[in-house]
Amino acid sequence: MPETTIPVSLSTASVYPRRAAFAFEAAAELGYDGVEIMVWSDDATQDPAALTRLAADHGVPVRSIHAPTLLVSQRVWGRAPASKLRRSVEMAGELGASTVVVHPPFRWQYKYARQFQELVHELNESGDVTIAVENMYPWRPRSKGERELKAYLPGWDPADHDYDAVTLDLSHAAVAQQDGLELVAGFGDRLRHVHLADGTSSARDEHLVPGRGDMGCDKVLEELSRRGYAGDVVVEITTRKARTAHERHADLEASLRFARAHLAPVPEPYTPPAPEHRHRPADAWE
Repeated sequence: MPETTIPVSLSTASVYPRRAAFAFEAAAELGYDGVEIMVWSDDATQDPAALTRLAADHGVPVRSIHAPTLLVSQRVWGRAPASKLRRSVEMAGELGASTVVVHPPFRWQYKYARQFQELVHELNESGDVTIAVENMYPWRPRSKGERELKAYLPGWDPADHDYDAVTLDLSHAAVAQQDGLELVAGFGDRLRHVHLADGTSSARDEHLVPGRGDMGCDKVLEELSRRGYAGDVVVEITTRKARTAHERHADLEASLRFARAHLAPVPEPYTPPAPEHRHRPADAWE
């Protein structure tokens, strides 16, 4: 694979339902530059000491933390989302990770939503860890005639808000029917973190291997390289329907090869092979 100056990390979400230890093992074996920790029910993802051991054992650093502010992680570290975000920042500092990814509040988290922008700005001003708010998408109705659900406050699109730093998730952009290149241009210098996964115009969050959807992930990566992007690219695909470790590794390897090929100073053509298992999107992280 070609060398790139932009680090390519592996999200622990990419090996779900396998645990964080498997992600570190796979990242080391395949040659990823680091790991992003999705904090959720896996005890190791909540424990800085355990993560420090895994990083040392496999020679793969923790480069970013995804705060436990998803539906599936609402009970991790209690129910107060502001406290969970602060704790994520503290853990990132302990581990030497430079970025914390956070989703915008859900619409029923009124108190948290009112203070969210101010809290993110305060945390970004107070230390060396960057809090990058992730783009989400509207919850579309399942049948015609139903109204679109307003799932997030103050909103799902960071372009509408003055956050200091933004995470671009290309699978989420696919659900929102947004153009990846336009988002890169619109976010500009606020773009600090990228979740690499493909998608289609489906109403479901697919997190496909890049190159297996229609988001033009190759063009987005090449544009990041051209712009001198200084953040991480994190592979966040779903492999939950893989039947064996081999099938899971094949998707993780294809994703890394795709990223490195298109982030290279001189991009190289690469098309991922067909999946060895049937992919069925399952909105695993919502």
